[in-house]
Amino acid sequence: MQTQSFKARLEIIGINPFVFLPEKILNGIFMASGKCKSPIPVKGTVNGKPFRQNLMKHLGEWRLYINLTMLKNSPKRVGEMIEVSVEFDDSEKAVSIHPELDKAIRESPLTMKNFENLIPSAKLELIRYINNLKTEAAIKRNIEKIIKYLKGETDFFGKKIKNR
Repeated sequence: MQTQSFKARLEIIGINPFVFLPEKILNGIFMASGKCKSPIPVKGTVNGKPFRQNLMKHLGEWRLYINLTMLKNSPKRVGEMIEVSVEFDDSEKAVSIHPELDKAIRESPLTMKNFENLIPSAKLELIRYINNLKTEAAIKRNIEKIIKYLKGETDFFGKKIKNR
């Protein structure tokens, strides 16, 4: 699918700014992706700034949510016309594990086993969480929490598990 461009009025639902895609472009994305169920990964630009995002169906309508990284001050710009280009994103979404998290998990057969037994979305959530932390102190502190969770010492939020 070729990148398709259009202009749209920035709208809002709740606190979430979004645009509707023209039906012709939406149908092209359905064909390129081979599906018409949410979410559908897309990429493109908003006012010339590149983005990767999921196209979502909410309340029966497809929306491209516009966040702050896509458009500075997007909630304050509701009602403005913006330029959007979009296409189906068929790129691989592999996320690599932080080396310190990988090392900590591998230090214990129990943590390794419990990590491998997590459902894929839970593994991905842990990996992404650590990867998005900014400071070494935060990374270290949260890896310690994850290891305690994988050992069964705490729940996912770091609270001690009571003996049953």
